[in-house]
Amino acid sequence: MEQITKTAARLGIKPADRVLVVNIATQTLQFFRKGELATSYPVSTSKRPPSNVKDSLGTPRGLHEIAERIGGEQPAGMVFRARIPTGRHFSEYSPGELPSDDLITSRILWLRGLEPGYNAGGDVDTYRRFVYIHGTKHEDRIGTPASGGCVRMRNMDVITLYDQVRVGDWVWVHD
Repeated sequence: MEQITKTAARLGIKPADRVLVVNIATQTLQFFRKGELATSYPVSTSKRPPSNVKDSLGTPRGLHEIAERIGGEQPAGMVFRARIPTGRHFSEYSPGELPSDDLITSRILWLRGLEPGYNAGGDVDTYRRFVYIHGTKHEDRIGTPASGGCVRMRNMDVITLYDQVRVGDWVWVHD
């Protein structure tokens, strides 16, 4: 938490009451409220090395905020394309029906980098890279690096987390 506080002070931003800490090395996401650990979840970050550069498909590091919360009214397992619900659960798609097997399901927490030149702006902009915390149909891969840059969670876990966080809450990603 000390590194997060130092980064916020350097950026001149007020500390957030709710902070998500994604640890790439341990494939975990910890949720803190007012500095106290509330809960922890296994996650899946990128199968590639961490990277803040566009088109790298690496999970971006540094201080972010939740920019948008999407899907709160949708059932668990709903598939999203371009952040719009398709109306179908991931189990309803046949193999090869979608252009990608890396489905975004259940909920989306869209991240925006807060560190100019590191994860905000230019070729390192997390928001323009469409990096999310989201559900997945590959729950069996949770706990191992397997995503295309996003932070994947089990569907029920991301729904539970979604209900507890707000736009503006911080997300610290480190390895």
